[in-house]
Amino acid sequence: MSLLEIENLSLTIHETEILKRVSLRIGAGQIVAVTGESGSGKSMTALAVMQLLPNGAKTEGAIWLERQNLLKQSEREMCALRGAEIGMVFQEPMTALNPVKTIGDQVMETILIHKAMPRTKALARAQEVLSRVGLPSDRFPLSRYPHELSGGQRQRVVIAMAIALRPKLLIADEPTTALDVTTQAQILDLLKGLAREYGMGLLMITHDLAVVADMADQIVVMRHGEVVESGATTDLLHNMQHPYTKMLFQASGHQVSLPELIEHRPLLEVRNVVREFRLPRNGLFKRPDHHRAVDDVSFTLNQGERLGLVGESGCGKSTLTRAIMGLEDVQSGEILLENQPVFAGHKPNPAVRRKMQVVFQDPYGSFNPRHRVARLITEPFHLLDTPPTGTERQDRIAEMLTAVGLSPDDASKYIHEFSGGQRQRIAIARALIIRPELILFDEAVSALDVSVRAQILDLLAELCTTYNLTYLFISHDLSVVRTITDRVMVMQAGRIVEQGETEQVFSSPQHAYTRTLIDAAPVLPDIGANVA
Repeated sequence: MSLLEIENLSLTIHETEILKRVSLRIGAGQIVAVTGESGSGKSMTALAVMQLLPNGAKTEGAIWLERQNLLKQSEREMCALRGAEIGMVFQEPMTALNPVKTIGDQVMETILIHKAMPRTKALARAQEVLSRVGLPSDRFPLSRYPHELSGGQRQRVVIAMAIALRPKLLIADEPTTALDVTTQAQILDLLKGLAREYGMGLLMITHDLAVVADMADQIVVMRHGEVVESGATTDLLHNMQHPYTKMLFQASGHQVSLPELIEHRPLLEVRNVVREFRLPRNGLFKRPDHHRAVDDVSFTLNQGERLGLVGESGCGKSTLTRAIMGLEDVQSGEILLENQPVFAGHKPNPAVRRKMQVVFQDPYGSFNPRHRVARLITEPFHLLDTPPTGTERQDRIAEMLTAVGLSPDDASKYIHEFSGGQRQRIAIARALIIRPELILFDEAVSALDVSVRAQILDLLAELCTTYNLTYLFISHDLSVVRTITDRVMVMQAGRIVEQGETEQVFSSPQHAYTRTLIDAAPVLPDIGANVA
């Protein structure tokens, strides 16, 4: 008998059908990846296994964990199973961790709740599992808090909590979506190693086939709450049958064609910029240290050029971006846009700032949900001395919504009425509406499904042709940067360690750090005509 066996699982929530006769199996030590777009039912399947479904949920079928039908267990019985027999790693570690508890206490919490061992032994087990996930106590003491760790380190703490009692089944729900490529590779290797070492079944939920192509033993493809295709990874990737599976694969490796550069006039010039942050004192009479987030950075971005910026979390990408936007003062160096300084003295220059706009990673979080789209995308008008009014304003709204593939009628809707991809289109419309000289895309597609991401990349290519866009594209997804930029810069520890034409840097990297990033990026296997 399999470790986990889901048989004809159907789920409705307040009479709305969510899952339709879902079936899959996981054996001990086996890795099964469930893939599909948002809304396909991946996470609901995982929550059904954990019996963490919302109010109003009704299930049919069976979920067998060895010889126990989880759908027949009481809440008290499920509490005994969660953490001990089934562990779960959630997508966003900062929301899964308690910010006021140390990492040691949070790992021990699982052990102590199940009364698996006394506190002294629980402390030793916490140290052991944290070391096993790459957080040894000599470098990461148990007294640290989540905010003192990076995103990848927090995810390791969440994994340590999930495996503290060595459960038989581990569920990982999009555990690497927000992580940079090297951290992502480390987390995937860690999960794979734990499954093999402890003989755990691993249910891996992801929307990206490239992430699991060389990791999973089995792949299950879901769409609209149904399993449309499943099989051994190698067999499925080389013999896809369902059109939806083929579409996902093609979207994962989607390429766009950018228009040729029209001119090479310098637009943005960054010259020897340094940005430091003061660190807390280590002693009463010691001088505080400083962390140099941006270290002597210089580059030029030409009019109409598309420039990429890549690097791991903490390398200084976001600090540099804020400095360019005039949101972060610098200690030395200068930033010029069309030969005008971004900072006038130590204050941002409003005449320059109005020539720049930004598209953020989370489109929903960057909008006020109480306002309609017409008001949201015209927010940049307040930067203009004479903002358009009346018919001119309405025409500009209609033009921008049409340009990003939406309808002028969408202007009267609220942001919650749109999908994630549509929200990002609205964010791009907001950035374009005052025709800025420069747009900064800050991880603008990292949270999107692969098919939606492909649509947004196609949209950017079209807008480059129509509006001759100039942009700085910041991302940890190297495959996206490779297709959407003309040049790329690689940043490490606050410095630009390599820059050049995108294809040249990716094909023949000169710096060891660049080679590390490229080697760590997930790559889809070449299966040629099998997706035709």
